Amino acid sequence: MSLLKQKLGEILPKQVEEIRQFLNEYGDRIVSDVKLAQVYGGLRGVKALVCDTSEVPPDKGLIIRGIPLKELVDKLPEEVFWLLLTGEMPNDTELRDLQNELLARQRVPDYVWKVIDSMPENSHPMAMFNTAILVMEIESEFARRYAEGMPKSEYWIPTLEDALNIIAKLPSIAAYVYRKRFNKGPRIEPANDLDWAANYAYMLGVDDPNGEFRQLMRLYLTLHCDHEGGNVSSFSAATINSGLSDLYYALSGGLNGLAGPLHGLANQECLAWILDTMDKFGGAPTEEQLEKYAWDTLNSGKVIPGYGHAVLRITDPRFEAFLEFGKKYMPNDPVFKTVARVFNVVPNVLSQVKKIKDPWPNVDAGSGALLYHYGIQEFSYYTVLFAVSRALGICAQNIIARAYGFSNYQTQIATYCKI
Repeated sequence: MSLLKQKLGEILPKQVEEIRQFLNEYGDRIVSDVKLAQVYGGLRGVKALVCDTSEVPPDKGLIIRGIPLKELVDKLPEEVFWLLLTGEMPNDTELRDLQNELLARQRVPDYVWKVIDSMPENSHPMAMFNTAILVMEIESEFARRYAEGMPKSEYWIPTLEDALNIIAKLPSIAAYVYRKRFNKGPRIEPANDLDWAANYAYMLGVDDPNGEFRQLMRLYLTLHCDHEGGNVSSFSAATINSGLSDLYYALSGGLNGLAGPLHGLANQECLAWILDTMDKFGGAPTEEQLEKYAWDTLNSGKVIPGYGHAVLRITDPRFEAFLEFGKKYMPNDPVFKTVARVFNVVPNVLSQVKKIKDPWPNVDAGSGALLYHYGIQEFSYYTVLFAVSRALGICAQNIIARAYGFSNYQTQIATYCKI
């Protein structure tokens, strides 16, 4: 038995009992008043579901299991996955056990490669990636155990198995999608002595003599792992999961939502604006040039991509983490220098526009520039990188939902649609 499964077996039953007692005592309490405008406006601000894995206070930014993100930037994604599930950081033994579990499960079935190879050459990378996840549904432990018959109290166990099997294989699949779709050469087999994110970086085939790109992948996959439960990808996956579809269905469906332009494409739009800006000025512009260009952009009725957030009212801590990485590893890169200068200029410009509540950068304002520096310059692939990371949060949320017995999202959605 893996140490993670053992740990969850100890804590989840206690949490389920705590929830039962909590609902017995406070189940009639009202937690949200809903206005008609909110119903028609996508339920923004409506407290409609429980998410224990993370929260995003407007004045603090992403907090994972009570730990501010800035305290997790040097952690491996595997450590954060353990944290998402258990509420605790793993010790060295627990981390090694989880990493060994993932290494043991990383072989991708041959039929997955055949499916990817059979897709049209111009397929979108996200369509290729999500199809590969869905086609593996035949491997689902939850589907098999459910068909055999199992008590509801055990639903989380095969869901955990599915999660570990999927997460272990995602780097290989995502890396092959990149190499296949953009003609980067043959598939690179995974190594057996690298951590999860480093293995992904290795299989992408990016030249990385100093290990900087591996460091970026560790940071990137940690920063994007979870963001509450109300975003399109997480909520879609939760809805699918609530109907007792297995995790292959739920994750693939949730990531299909991530592929939408309003959810997962922001970082490439931000980078495109930066590159357009540099093209206009023939290189990295000065702060004076940027200020004028920012006003020109706003006065033309356009927005400055990467600035503003639906919830946050501060600089996104994830942007700050990427900014610090850039200052350390690529301070003289023209694209990064432009990103840094935009940060020095744009918040002051936006703060002068009365209708703008949040003039600060979000995570997407800087991430694309770092990927661009290391040669990942195919914009349509950026969402796949996001998806590999967000799978950690979606899987964790779905495991916990199975343990807690959440199965009412589909009823909520039907009610909202009826209104």
